[in-house]
Amino acid sequence: MTFIQKIRTVIRRELRIWARRPIYIIGTVAVMAFCTVFYLTFLGQGVPSDVPIAVVDLDRSSTSRNFCQQLDATQLGKVVYYDDFSSARADLQGGRVTSVCLIPEGFNRDIQAQRQPHFSFYINGLYFLGGSLAWKDLLTMINLTSGAVQREVLRMKGVNESEIMGLLRPVDVDVHQIGNATMNYGAYLANMMIPGMLQMVVVIVFIYSLGTELKYGTGRHLLQVTEGDIYSALMGKTILYTILFTAIGWSLEVILYKWMHFPLEGSLLNMLLACLLLVVASESVAVLIIGCVPVCRFALSIGALYSVLGLSLTGFTLPVEVMPSALQGLTMMYPLRYYYEIYVQTGIFGNPFGDWYLYVLAMLLFCFLPFFVMRRLKNAYWNLDYERN
Repeated sequence: MTFIQKIRTVIRRELRIWARRPIYIIGTVAVMAFCTVFYLTFLGQGVPSDVPIAVVDLDRSSTSRNFCQQLDATQLGKVVYYDDFSSARADLQGGRVTSVCLIPEGFNRDIQAQRQPHFSFYINGLYFLGGSLAWKDLLTMINLTSGAVQREVLRMKGVNESEIMGLLRPVDVDVHQIGNATMNYGAYLANMMIPGMLQMVVVIVFIYSLGTELKYGTGRHLLQVTEGDIYSALMGKTILYTILFTAIGWSLEVILYKWMHFPLEGSLLNMLLACLLLVVASESVAVLIIGCVPVCRFALSIGALYSVLGLSLTGFTLPVEVMPSALQGLTMMYPLRYYYEIYVQTGIFGNPFGDWYLYVLAMLLFCFLPFFVMRRLKNAYWNLDYERN
């Protein structure tokens, strides 16, 4: 048989395996569909809303009531009133509220007498997102309340409005949110979390596809249908899975940038190219892992650990430049890192190909990884040298 005929034979054989074992479709299409729906609906409003904030108002004055109403009117916070601090603290420790705001008795009286009242609030740091957002919301409202009080005092002293604003806000800040003007948390997270999950699915499913040939003792049959050619055997499997994974990835890209209208300055074709490279590079990593450790369960464990760490080492949550030196080197081992760099260059800044072609070359280098383990994987398939228990 020619090389092309061997590849066709492997593809037909793999399609029969898919028909007998639906886990391949469930592990790809179903998992990615669930992850996509989860990430796109979890922050469907762009930012978290109605985060429960406990308020214990011991002053019960017009100033404290106005503060609570303003806090409740924000998109983020939802005020839950408590009569005493003990009940609010119990709910904070139980996770039913993210923070506790304690307005002391005499709050309004101290403000009117120009004494500095002590305003206390407690944040549950175990819930990082909810706690940090509640901190931001409370701090903003405190600053606004302080500014409003100072403005009224200055008004009573006869200071005009322009001078008041100059005293309260001497420096006017002009903020430009590049790439995400609305501060949409969904766009910030989904742009990397969904491709990160795709990388994980590609690595794990492709390792499982290659590892089951060892697990069920069918590796020798795979080599027999290709007349002992491991290259055509891997090429046949890779072509079929690349079509499947790429179709899923491209569908996700269209959903993100055409249906959800996430920010994209460059061309969608550039992101489709990056997605294709991500799939091929991840498959190459999967071949390297199963070739180095030709035992299905061990290879799956290594692949899962590798993929999970990739979400943290990509650099979209913590910049690579501030990571320890050892971790900065590890980031180069992940195709998702280069996918993120391509997204930054073309998706956020809209730069031409000349500014990010090096990341494309870096992802193509992953394609050479399987050649280092071809002989070892062929020996494992032919000699059935693996643990059956």
